Amino acid sequence: MNLEEFKIELDSNNTDEDLLDFCRKHVLHGTPFVFNGRDDDFYEFRKRISIKFNIPFHEIYITGSAKLGFSPFKNKDFDYDSDIDVAIISPQLFETIMKSISQYKMRFRKARAVVRENELSMYHDFLEYVALGWIRPDKLPISFQMQTFKTDWFKFFQDISNGRSEVGNYKVNAGGFKSYEHLEEYIVSGLNDIRLNRIVRK
Repeated sequence: MNLEEFKIELDSNNTDEDLLDFCRKHVLHGTPFVFNGRDDDFYEFRKRISIKFNIPFHEIYITGSAKLGFSPFKNKDFDYDSDIDVAIISPQLFETIMKSISQYKMRFRKARAVVRENELSMYHDFLEYVALGWIRPDKLPISFQMQTFKTDWFKFFQDISNGRSEVGNYKVNAGGFKSYEHLEEYIVSGLNDIRLNRIVRK
């Protein structure tokens, strides 16, 4: 399926149930484009991440243009300038991060911690994603006692980027989702935005 075929089929999905089925069939199911014909490499790549975060390998997904072979959001094919977007589903990881945030928030309330204005803004951005069941490590303020976690997170994904893992010569980015349902809801919301924008332009 190419980009135009994807959009035409997306246009025909008029209900939430149809969009969810479309999401599961085309965006989440199957071997990603970047691993086409390399199922063993795809397994080894997921295994690397599963070992790092102590989660089942089947709860690690590649999304975006690396999965589809094109980006319906950017209207371009996957190429060497594209990133590999990884979605990690882990309620345990989600709760561990939120527990650390909660502990810091308590100290903040009792005036034993100070947050700079720009970090407070970043924290609010972080909470918006959390409300969607999505952990964005890049949005974690340094002062929230999370610098070690952030450094370790980004170093790991840097170490498996740009020819240093099975995925090839691409930059790897990742976010954590509280559940599979939260990942589905996020993707379906994006697909619906694309569909509605196309309807408006017609």
